[in-house]
Amino acid sequence: MADELPSITFGPARVGRFTASELLSVIDAPRLRRAFPSAEFDAERFSEFHWLVVEERVHIDRNPEARAVPLLFTNLSEDLGRIEPHKGHFPAAIEDALFFLLLAPWDNWAEFHEVDWRGFRIPWVYTIDDDLFVGPKSPPSPDSLSWEERIYQDGASTVEVLRPVGLPLSNDAQSELLVWDQSRWDIVSLIRRSPLFETPVAHFFVRAFLSEGVDEMLAHITTIEAALGLHADYNPKARVTPDRNKGMGATKRMRSRVAGLLGDRRFADEYEALFNIRSAYLHGRNMQSISTRERVLARSLARQVVEALILAAQANPVVSREAYIDDLLDRGLVLS
Repeated sequence: MADELPSITFGPARVGRFTASELLSVIDAPRLRRAFPSAEFDAERFSEFHWLVVEERVHIDRNPEARAVPLLFTNLSEDLGRIEPHKGHFPAAIEDALFFLLLAPWDNWAEFHEVDWRGFRIPWVYTIDDDLFVGPKSPPSPDSLSWEERIYQDGASTVEVLRPVGLPLSNDAQSELLVWDQSRWDIVSLIRRSPLFETPVAHFFVRAFLSEGVDEMLAHITTIEAALGLHADYNPKARVTPDRNKGMGATKRMRSRVAGLLGDRRFADEYEALFNIRSAYLHGRNMQSISTRERVLARSLARQVVEALILAAQANPVVSREAYIDDLLDRGLVLS
């Protein structure tokens, strides 16, 4: 669904178009044909799309037989039905690259918010493993991607073609996305080790992109709560003594922190309005449809909060997340 985008490279990832021959090289076509003689990787049609390619070096810690047939070496005494709370939808290397890309203002670049604020979609991930003991995966089909019919006149003839569907972006995306380069990746990667990102901010930020409908909005609001919330908001006994704002509720604390971080009361008002929608939904109160404006506002506010945390951690190393969040509360009370 990507519109025309510039080619960019950052960390272990690159975004861009590839020729059919380049794609065949990336997927190791000869090995794929040996494993799936009757299947085909349609490189010509796939070359019409943009690709996010992420390379990852993985430490091998299992014997060849366990890598070839992992099912036979599964420890059945483990709780196989357990839920890992913050496990990603895609491999971690992919979600790290997505988190970085989603810091870009796609919600500003999108031409038609009623269609989508996103500038691209990731429908699936195809993994190529260089380990000789791990067989290749069956090749995907380009029919799984989004195509549309286009009709145009070629002289006296009418020509019908299939072409990829794109989410239209403003011309600013072409130039501004070039800033998402290696130097910016290095900054973001370093800051993600800051105490300000010890909560699952990145998890919910990416989850919102991968979700649909109300789940998308809930994930964006949860991103803000993961970024600026404290356990002590709901447990007075866990608050730092003395509590400078004793008796203040969790929602007002969050509201003030948003204002303190972004430097304007209007952001606090926007957060409170979104939080009220979230509460109405979760508690089963009567509510209307969530508007396009509210949906995009949730994305925009979550992005600005995450970006502001990155800038804050870059400006001054944060030793204690709790102390920083408390200072934001004091700053925000003056504004909100």
